Amino acid sequence: MANVEDPAIEEAYNDVRDDNTETDWMACGYVGKTNDLEMIGSGSGGIDEMKSLFDPTLVVYGYLRVIAGDEESKRPKFIFITWVGENCGVMRRARVSVHKADVKKVIKQFAVERMGTELSEFEYEDIMKEVRKVGGADYQGNW
Repeated sequence: MANVEDPAIEEAYNDVRDDNTETDWMACGYVGKTNDLEMIGSGSGGIDEMKSLFDPTLVVYGYLRVIAGDEESKRPKFIFITWVGENCGVMRRARVSVHKADVKKVIKQFAVERMGTELSEFEYEDIMKEVRKVGGADYQGNW
């Protein structure tokens, strides 16, 4: 079981969801070899800024806000991200699916869930295509 009781995690989650802040991402990771999670970053530079934390030896859980829609209707959409570095320990990798459920008790609302081991799996345009697709109203034909 992952310990997600660090109040900074929920505060950062709420900050990303708040339309009155510029914060559009937050990320948490493990404290050493424990199952305790702590905030490791947040900011307003989108997925590219978040990816700077994606070290090949780490597991990172993140939350990202993007703006989707057309000229008539723009809405925030949220993405739950799990980064599993290709060189993270075998036991840490094995626990991700169980621990992810614990993280989702704090990070509750999202339209898209994305998990990956390569930085190329977190390109902005690919994420936006997926957001448009699940949104059901992709008038740009990018299916």
